[in-house]
Amino acid sequence: MSTPSTPRALIIGGSLGGLFTATTLRAIGWDVTVFERSPHELDSRGGGIVLQPDVLDALRFAGVGTSGPLGVRSRDRIYLDRDDAVISRRYMPQTQTSWNMLYGVMRRTLPDGVVQAGEQLLRFEADESGVVAHFASGRVERGDLLIGADGAGSTVRRQLMPGLEPNYSGYVAWRGLVDEPELPASAAALLDDSFVFQQGEGHLLLEYRVPGADLSTAEGRRRWNWVWYRPVGAGAPLADLLTDAQGRRHAFSLPPGALRAGLAAELRDAAAHLLAPSLQALVAATREPFVQAILDLQVPRMAVGRVVLVGDAAFVPRPHTAGSSAKAAANALALARALQAHPGDLATALAGWQQGQLREGFAMTEWGMDIGDRIMGLERSREMLQPV
Repeated sequence: MSTPSTPRALIIGGSLGGLFTATTLRAIGWDVTVFERSPHELDSRGGGIVLQPDVLDALRFAGVGTSGPLGVRSRDRIYLDRDDAVISRRYMPQTQTSWNMLYGVMRRTLPDGVVQAGEQLLRFEADESGVVAHFASGRVERGDLLIGADGAGSTVRRQLMPGLEPNYSGYVAWRGLVDEPELPASAAALLDDSFVFQQGEGHLLLEYRVPGADLSTAEGRRRWNWVWYRPVGAGAPLADLLTDAQGRRHAFSLPPGALRAGLAAELRDAAAHLLAPSLQALVAATREPFVQAILDLQVPRMAVGRVVLVGDAAFVPRPHTAGSSAKAAANALALARALQAHPGDLATALAGWQQGQLREGFAMTEWGMDIGDRIMGLERSREMLQPV
């Protein structure tokens, strides 16, 4: 157990939510350890991310510095028709980054030993004196606060709120990344410096550039990032899609390289029939497309005693909000500020933190559901959402 002058947080989950939490709590003097279930260094997850102010605020607070730009700027927002004609253009500059970039800049600031890989949480106990976490390795750790930053399938949430699971929305996001030089010149000229959309009946594709695999934002070393929302039925159709080339069924997504060859061919065939020529070329140039089910999740509480939930462990907003990473950053920064404002009074800090973050979480997820249902042409009540 840590001393009163150095309270200790046990953070479950080493993706972006866990790293935002670790870096911001370290900035206020907390001792933190991050426990990540994967035994390997996390890599290339999620593709592109729109860089939001909440992310920048959290990085500044934590003192996370960068040696160059965090992302790639786009100038215009354009809509294409099926024939590649630009039917709408609006000046709307913004910056797009990548999962790799945010993960890399935060991971490098953490000293060796802060992130413990290959540690899968089994269960925890908490009381007035502290929290104890038990891991599959046999390891037992004690701290003052346990933070579930372990995503939509959160082990922490499942112990706190048994039976509360994400709901499947009825559609998926196909995704891909293409190295900048690999796109044909004609397509690159049309898509250059733009955040691009094509809306069709029951589907939507968007595209923007992000840093390269080596995190470079230099011209010629960036990547084209695309996301294509398409409907997939719940039950057997979704289960089939999320079964990888080795026959393993994944819960929520298939990573790059896991898609069965037949499904990849079907994706390219659909692109040839539904997409504008420049976007067809983008999909065709993608070596390893990947896919994620679009989920909805809302929790009634984010703090229970000495245990809290952050990021997608608590609320999963649809990606149309461009808010998942920003929400995780905002949760972490608000938590650090609340703990800093109430040293030694965990209950008061968490009560105020929870009130604000619950309100923001419900607002973002409801907004995302409304946007997504309109885009996809879905007409159903919230009660009709199907569990994954």
